[in-house]
Amino acid sequence: MYRILLRQDLVPNIHLFKVAAPAVARKAQPGQFVVIRIDERGERIPITIADWDADEGSVTIVFMEVGTTTRRLTLLKAGDYIADFVGPLGLPSHIEKFGTVVCVGGCYGIASIMPVARAMREVGNKVISVIEARSKYLLFWEERLREVSDQLIVTTGDGSYGAKGWVIERLKEIIDGGGKVDLVVAVGCTYMMKLCAETTRPFSIKTIVHLNPIMVDGTGMCGCCRVGVGGETKFACVDGPEFDGHQVDWELLLARQTAYLDDEIRSLEEWECQVGIEG
Repeated sequence: MYRILLRQDLVPNIHLFKVAAPAVARKAQPGQFVVIRIDERGERIPITIADWDADEGSVTIVFMEVGTTTRRLTLLKAGDYIADFVGPLGLPSHIEKFGTVVCVGGCYGIASIMPVARAMREVGNKVISVIEARSKYLLFWEERLREVSDQLIVTTGDGSYGAKGWVIERLKEIIDGGGKVDLVVAVGCTYMMKLCAETTRPFSIKTIVHLNPIMVDGTGMCGCCRVGVGGETKFACVDGPEFDGHQVDWELLLARQTAYLDDEIRSLEEWECQVGIEG
């Protein structure tokens, strides 16, 4: 059992847990994830590691409410326990001195991009971080990203804070600004990452994305997380989650992610009825 040390509600639908998991904290690296299970009857879900403290023995995860399990997670508080917290899983981010690295985070991806930006800067890269949300009240970790970036650009869809628009507009402005961009790393919803890859493709700027397909065991055994990359089948849990965004079969990935959408909605509605929660 893994004890929740801290719970924070970052924005209305995105929450932070700091969990006591010493073995995971000792090995965690940027880009890796954990697979958690609330109890012995719960489903397994992957969540990217947002931060860790090896000395404290803690791992921080940030998750968004999207289905039954993540809604159930929101009912937990500091002092409660999670049955399974397995990791770190996946290949860590490839960190080296590239030059100028643009780190893009959207929605829950703001937390996931933070350790990548920090590591990229620590090895000597110039890091430009770009984060987006639909509105100001959905932004979080701005100061944390500012501390690990040479430049931070904030954009909101409704223009309520920072620039008005989306990350791909800010990314295009950076590229058109004349400065050389050596690498782009994007973490967030699938559609946003796809658009980032399409934005950089004409300029042949290498673009790394962190894919989040349906996943079960996280060890490559079940095959649920298979994705098409460069005409080959890859497993996001063991071959990724980092992949070359210009090589990803985005249409296949988007189709697979929506395959169980009706079942997910039905599951959430049934659970909410059972516990008396209005959706």
